[in-house]
Amino acid sequence: MTCALVLESVRSLAERSFERRPVNPDDGWLQVEACGLCGTDHEQFTGQLNGGFAFVPGHETVGVIDEIGASAAARWSVGAGDRVAVEVFQRCGRCGDCIAGSYNRCRAHGLRDMYGFVDIDRTPSLWGGYAEHQYLAPDSLLLRVPDDLDPVTATLFNPVGAGVRWGVTVPGTRPGDVVAVLGPGIRGIAACAAAITAGAATVMVTGAGERDAPRLAMARRFGADLTVDVTRDDPVVALRDSTGGRLADVVVDVTAKAPQAVAQAIALARPGGTVVIAGTRGSAVPEFLVDHVVFKELRVIGALGVDTAAYQSAFSLLTDRQFPWTDIDRRVEPLAADRVTDLLETMAGERGTPPLHAVVVPMNR
Repeated sequence: MTCALVLESVRSLAERSFERRPVNPDDGWLQVEACGLCGTDHEQFTGQLNGGFAFVPGHETVGVIDEIGASAAARWSVGAGDRVAVEVFQRCGRCGDCIAGSYNRCRAHGLRDMYGFVDIDRTPSLWGGYAEHQYLAPDSLLLRVPDDLDPVTATLFNPVGAGVRWGVTVPGTRPGDVVAVLGPGIRGIAACAAAITAGAATVMVTGAGERDAPRLAMARRFGADLTVDVTRDDPVVALRDSTGGRLADVVVDVTAKAPQAVAQAIALARPGGTVVIAGTRGSAVPEFLVDHVVFKELRVIGALGVDTAAYQSAFSLLTDRQFPWTDIDRRVEPLAADRVTDLLETMAGERGTPPLHAVVVPMNR
């Protein structure tokens, strides 16, 4: 038997036990060492993302291969005892989107069975990282974790991978670019680090209000040239003052539930620049004039999820001593319903100050 936390209904986490079925040649079992949390987790908990079924949450999982079938071992190039990270999306490898490299839109999988959001009635139930063991389905994607990276820090592979893809790969950030990152959460800080690594000449990170003050301070520790509290200063004026009048070649908006940031992103972009919108709005965007996109001839791109190349780059960033990943504000909780409930409520802004990085660690460690 293995223990897991099940989100049975909105705001109702319960500890349950499940039997682990024997492995087949094509699948395996992971002993979970740590599972990172992100905005999706607390949105699931509060019901903003409500699938209408009970499930084991958690999609930023790091652990050790416990059992594995022979075919799966050959396909994933891993064996029992290897430490791996599990990608959130599965990939069939046969559909047009998979062949094109866009496996986050896989026609056999996609969002419908992303890890951390699968009905427990679907055998073998353990499809998420809030558990002592997680099932590794045949179409899973695994990444080897560097030997010198501890499991808790390694759970940053997902948000740091997002920073790489959204901040560099999607917009095509080049050496000498001016980059503006809107939102100083972990993905914003990761985008800052990725842009610096890509050779950006200037990186600005914006936040809003007192809650973001320590996060902006951390962004400066990660190498941001300029940080701006948009409730106090105009980010366009601040950027021009810092760069001698230049606007941003690349703007990366990773804010959540901040629709006004879209208008700021458009204003910060230079004519012919690129705007990547990765954060979700949740409502209409005020003060947004489409004409500005036309007059500036902007390239505006939406970004969803991460891919294997970005995850691999993330591990390179996480082992780069240039960046203080181990110093970020972090809260780690055991696999206990009351403790994780408190953590999710904190992340949702309902109590205390949300940590920059939140992690659940099963009690079997």
